Amino acid sequence: MQKYDLAIIGSGIGGALIAALNKDKSHILFEKDSNLGGCASTFKRFGNYYNTGATTFVGYEENHILKNMFDKIKYVPNISESKIAIRTIQNKKVVDRVRDFEEFLTQIQENYPNENNRIFWEKIKDIDEKFWQIKDIHFAKYSLNSYIKSLSTFKDMIKVFKLDLLKSASSFIKETLGEITQGYQSFIDAQLLITVQSKSKDISLLSMALGLAYPFHKVFYVNNGMGSIIEEILKEVNVHKKEEILKIKKSKDSYVITSSKGEYQAKKIVLNTTVYDSKNLFGEKIKKYYEKFEFSDQSAFTSYLTINSKEKFLDHYQIILEPDIPNCISNSFFISFSKLSDEKMSQNGYSVTISTHTKVSTWKALSKDDYKKQKELTQNFILEHFLDYFDNISSEQITKIFSATCLTFQRFIGRANCGGKALNIKSALQIPSCKTPFEGLYNVGDTVFAGQGWPGVAIGVNILNKELNEKL
Repeated sequence: MQKYDLAIIGSGIGGALIAALNKDKSHILFEKDSNLGGCASTFKRFGNYYNTGATTFVGYEENHILKNMFDKIKYVPNISESKIAIRTIQNKKVVDRVRDFEEFLTQIQENYPNENNRIFWEKIKDIDEKFWQIKDIHFAKYSLNSYIKSLSTFKDMIKVFKLDLLKSASSFIKETLGEITQGYQSFIDAQLLITVQSKSKDISLLSMALGLAYPFHKVFYVNNGMGSIIEEILKEVNVHKKEEILKIKKSKDSYVITSSKGEYQAKKIVLNTTVYDSKNLFGEKIKKYYEKFEFSDQSAFTSYLTINSKEKFLDHYQIILEPDIPNCISNSFFISFSKLSDEKMSQNGYSVTISTHTKVSTWKALSKDDYKKQKELTQNFILEHFLDYFDNISSEQITKIFSATCLTFQRFIGRANCGGKALNIKSALQIPSCKTPFEGLYNVGDTVFAGQGWPGVAIGVNILNKELNEKL
């Protein structure tokens, strides 16, 4: 039986980063799929390449946690900055999310006039800037040292944000903007669904600020697909692809891992599976720990297109509709175009990923025939409205189109849901931390504190790395 100091289960953003940071140790990383990256992978189908889910790369800038982490592993990504992070279109209202605050504010005031727009958006930007200046964010449990570090972070947060730390997003909207139009509310919520997987009614002011302010940072297009970043940072890591973990058993001072191809032993394990799926790997004692986390029913519906066109498009758009999308919990969808200059992603035309939000329970409840019908209904609805907004694209130019639901994601990347529980004051003590009550067992990824996307998961990785190396 092969023995390691560290085993990582899953090659998503969290698993890949923690593996790269610890590649000097005796280690192994398992990925059940043939593609690395999970939600941030790139796959090939019908001779074309598509990004699975994550399509924006944010936070690669000086003094940011993600840039510092990449510098530490000596990796420079092949990226190009998107001058317009997202073009948001709602009826005839167009707002370009640009870094320049005054330019953005002018657009907001023109499209969603409110006498307190400046107060609202300046606060959003200020909270975001202050958050990323906090140097030692920590959240972990189950040891005295972890609690002390976490308490220190909480004190720092209170000192920086004062009562703002206790405010909900919805109360702040009402306090500053008052009773806003449904259109303005949809604009705010549509962007929050992209970044924090939740609407304003379910999150804190801090979470809303971090979610709405991300286009004030540099936003990048990843050349050769999002998965290329994962592949590059794992080049010097002992990766076992197409090897599914079936069972993990705790012994006295290590863990025995049973995979689809063999058995291994590791002193420490990092799970980059979701906290909801992790329970399936263990016996009763550890299983009970994971069962206490309430399942996040939220997921994504994603359509993938290849478009034969030479027209020029931005990297990212968001279309906000009046009606909700069938079988979904959103009235908006997010569109990512590949660059024509990207020889891999655009070899047969534009590679386009269109995503929106849905619930796992919606699709799991359907019969096989109904599932097929509803999937087609949702895909056709999205396609119809996509073509309405892009009148320089004809249906004849779309050479390929197919879609994925939560069941598709479960089959290929091992997860049905999208993101974790919304972070607010009420949920703060209920959410999982990187450290578990079991010696040598850790969690990482977007269902663990602190958030979504590259920057949010990077916070969790940074915390985990400190916990992991205390005794390694």
